[in-house]
Amino acid sequence: MALCSKAFTCSRSSIAFTKSVVRPAAVIRFQRARMSVSAKQVVSTEEAPAALGPYSQAIKAGNTLYVSGQIGIVPGTKDFASDGVEGQTEQVMKNMGAILKAAGADYASVVKTTILLADMADFATVNGIYGRFFPENPPARATFAVKTLPLNAKVEIECIATL
Repeated sequence: MALCSKAFTCSRSSIAFTKSVVRPAAVIRFQRARMSVSAKQVVSTEEAPAALGPYSQAIKAGNTLYVSGQIGIVPGTKDFASDGVEGQTEQVMKNMGAILKAAGADYASVVKTTILLADMADFATVNGIYGRFFPENPPARATFAVKTLPLNAKVEIECIATL
């Protein structure tokens, strides 16, 4: 005898098919949910500025590292390394490097970055500094101009790296 919900017209063969497809998917979702809870790990270092809000400097999830957007603040202060985009970009990259190192990664591990600029006119300057940190096999990247960045920073960069 076949059992069916009101929403479906079933036969004995369709129930067997449904069980073989749906049940494993439910088990996989459960296993992924269980894995993601235990595999999520906060990465934090005093060698980079503390988060400015309710977020982590970075999160390890499995073999992937997600680094939050970094601005050019000198660690341990609330001061920018410089008023100019050059000094801020250098500090952003140093901050990112410190977080990568704390997680057991480095610039070569980075697979994707996102750059946010307060002024697209700074693109070439930021690009030149950024390029020094990725001399070979640079990561995929997106760059956007935005209206305002936290604390009126001139540049913010986030990244994703493999571990």
